[in-house]
Amino acid sequence: MDTIKNTANYVSDSVKGATDTASKEANKNVAKDNNASLGTRASAGKDAVGDKFNEQKHSTSADVNKEAAKH
Repeated sequence: MDTIKNTANYVSDSVKGATDTASKEANKNVAKDNNASLGTRASAGKDAVGDKFNEQKHSTSADVNKEAAKH
């Protein structure tokens, strides 16, 4: 039963990590956009940093669940 739970958590964390990656890239593009206001660019930059943190958190959790599912 734990293997099923770990596998489900692995898939969930992988999807969340991919979503964070996409959001991070979108925010990076906004932060680099010279046509956007300074406030918008700063906010997007801050959000990109948060997305990167979440991306790494989900990736680490996915790796842990993947290893746990093997046993």
